[in-house]
Amino acid sequence: MDHRQAAKDILAQVGEHNIAAAAHCATRLRLVVKDEHKIDQKALDANPAVKGTFRVNGQYQIIIGPGDVDKVYAELIKLTGLKEATPDDLKTVAASGKKDNPLMALVKVLSDIFVPLIPALVAGGLLMALNNVLTSPGLFGVKSLVDMYPGISGIAGMVNTFASAPFAFLPILLGFSAARRFGGNAFLGATMGMIMVMPSLVNGYDVANALATGKMTYWNIFGWNIAEAGYQGQVLPVLVAVLILATVEKWLHGKMPATLDFIFTPMISIIFTAFITVAFVGPVLRLVGDGLTNGLVALYDASGFVGSTIFGLVYSPIVITGLHQSFPAIETQLLADIAKTGGDFFFPIASMANAAQGAACLAIFFLTKDKKEKGLASSSGVSALLGITEPAIFGVNLKKRYPFFIALIGSAVGCFIVGLFGIRSSALGAAGLIGFISFPVKYYAPFFLAIALSIVVAFTGTFLYGKRVMAKTPDDSAAAADAPVASAIGDEVIAAPVSGTPISLKAVNDQVFATQMMGKGAAIVPTDDTIYAPVAGTITVAYPTMHAYGIKADNGAEVLIHLGIDTVKLGGQYFTTAVTQGQHVQLGDVLGTADIAAIKAAGYDPTVMVVVTNTPAFGAVNRIDTDQVTHAQPLVALTRPTDEMPVAAAL
Repeated sequence: MDHRQAAKDILAQVGEHNIAAAAHCATRLRLVVKDEHKIDQKALDANPAVKGTFRVNGQYQIIIGPGDVDKVYAELIKLTGLKEATPDDLKTVAASGKKDNPLMALVKVLSDIFVPLIPALVAGGLLMALNNVLTSPGLFGVKSLVDMYPGISGIAGMVNTFASAPFAFLPILLGFSAARRFGGNAFLGATMGMIMVMPSLVNGYDVANALATGKMTYWNIFGWNIAEAGYQGQVLPVLVAVLILATVEKWLHGKMPATLDFIFTPMISIIFTAFITVAFVGPVLRLVGDGLTNGLVALYDASGFVGSTIFGLVYSPIVITGLHQSFPAIETQLLADIAKTGGDFFFPIASMANAAQGAACLAIFFLTKDKKEKGLASSSGVSALLGITEPAIFGVNLKKRYPFFIALIGSAVGCFIVGLFGIRSSALGAAGLIGFISFPVKYYAPFFLAIALSIVVAFTGTFLYGKRVMAKTPDDSAAAADAPVASAIGDEVIAAPVSGTPISLKAVNDQVFATQMMGKGAAIVPTDDTIYAPVAGTITVAYPTMHAYGIKADNGAEVLIHLGIDTVKLGGQYFTTAVTQGQHVQLGDVLGTADIAAIKAAGYDPTVMVVVTNTPAFGAVNRIDTDQVTHAQPLVALTRPTDEMPVAAAL
């Protein structure tokens, strides 16, 4: 690759004076641009140096690849005169940009608080769904499984207890996450959450009844009665209480002498915030939260199938704006008070929209002859059907436009059925094809009808319209796609660089790797801290941040080992290295270490990605099926290309 020419081309395509700041990681350029409308996306997509592009967290990221990205970045810095920056520096620049407005700032705050909680909420939601399977009549017969087999009643009771925990103690989870977001001590935030759900308080679900019947208990403070009310199932009071807590704590840290700070700041922060919360903030925001919830439910009930159809039509555009990140705050409130709300009506609508985008994306898989697009459409389409739509929307559907808009029609059709039957979920889960397990049994039939219509309309519409479009504009890549790839590389096995649990590369929480833009391979959830060479070869990439290595194998494979997701932001903390660029290593040699426990504690995903970046040089790149792997054991098999298998097959 001519790195200077690649930098010139990228600069021309992004806009010569359109870059506010630039950094890079092991695989991609990370840019903060002034105006994304000035980017020539079509030219970037056609640029042979660019493997893909996407937008995330205010950054425009251009995938170049290991061994090249640092050189292209260096040339880009020379051409623009920009100051070199780190990915963390870019976060500051992006946060200070002019694009943010109060609404998006609020969405970002809610996203930062709730996204880390989603695994706990989904776990609880799916356990609720399992409890539904065990206790709902009509699913396996007239009676429920528990009624038919009383011996499993203990299991059902246990599952119900496990499922209820994340929602019963939601204020504790919220307190911990919100304190981290607001810059306070996370454990003080959790303590504030615990105070708000203490068993000695009147349970939050019984507060209204206790007030109405005169059974509420009170603290008497010099003749002033303060209700001993709990906040189970509440969101707004907890968020505001923890914001106050973090503000007070940070103020005290700046004012308190160092000798007293450690002892008295936590105590004063808690007692002040707790008093303000139970006396003023909590009661007011309980009314506000209940009013918002009741208003949403009333609006949805009043609008019926018309409202659900419109919501289905606009849900995917909402995903593009990022506003959907605020929905978990509403959904948790709806589920926490399910007896009054009837359940979560966001979830079935999201399921229809996601399935429709996935179906449209899969239609492109059957239409296109471009290998790069075909691979992206297959993985992204399946991912969207299972509930993760960003790769499908940004990687395929929006680029062609018509699949995205036809999917909106499919979503609207499915959501018409959702509104017609009043479908609501009783739990969170995967908002897509398998989302049915999060619904009461009575909604199974209409849910399957709705999602089937979403898929059929989106797939058929995209396929038929796409055939007309492609008939008018033939695919120029068809001839190239049929040509066999010549290569002298023989069959090869890439070993595991670390011990752990192998998973599909498509399952990792990074769309660059999950959509295989960088190439195919495998991922490992590590159980060990030591990283070993998976092949014999030469180190081509050894970054100062020590979070990634590139190796050119002696027999030709180009292997990227990426330690964790977004761990470049750690700046080398928790990593060590034992090799340098240009050094030759043997299979099993130690490359370095990664402190997995510390990386997790810092809030990062430690999954290790092993990617064959020259995937097109092989006939197939396949992850070897095994439950566990230790370092030096086979992980990925590479096959010599043939006329029948000219390029890498899907995993």
